Amino acid sequence: MPVYTVHAPVTDGTEAHSVTDRFVFVRDGFHFWAFVFGPLWLLWHRLWLALLGYIVVTTAGTIALARLPTGAGTHFTVTLLVALLMGFEAASLWRWTLSRRKWRQLDIVVADDQETAERRFFDRWTPSQRSFGADQPAVDRGSPPPTRDVPGQPFSRPPSSHGDIVGLFPQPGGSR
Repeated sequence: MPVYTVHAPVTDGTEAHSVTDRFVFVRDGFHFWAFVFGPLWLLWHRLWLALLGYIVVTTAGTIALARLPTGAGTHFTVTLLVALLMGFEAASLWRWTLSRRKWRQLDIVVADDQETAERRFFDRWTPSQRSFGADQPAVDRGSPPPTRDVPGQPFSRPPSSHGDIVGLFPQPGGSR
């Protein structure tokens, strides 16, 4: 099932429900139209910096391939690879542009299509969450989760070793 991220624009202190018609649902996964018509897809979604980067990369690639002794097959393969990359990374470029514009990511929704994703999002979007002041701050997921050292939980501490063999490996410094 596709996964959608829900993004909302930054407002000037107004309530979130007054701008719900501007919420953006970005589907994660391969975008066929970005694969087929990359620059037009970028224009349609107003991803200006991504379009500029696409133009620079394709122009540099075309110039480099023109100077190298390559055939038409190589040109076609490179163009196809750039188009595939565009199709796979289109959603990431869209989310990156929204975050650059200071849009907030409100939620992640799993649904079959965008209409169902919207329905699921608004069904569980409670009145307490409807003001932007109640938004959760962004979480950096780049580090490992913290470990717990809660007394009484055996999984929080490593097992004690009494000279026993764990698996096939003896204790360090022991005899073989």
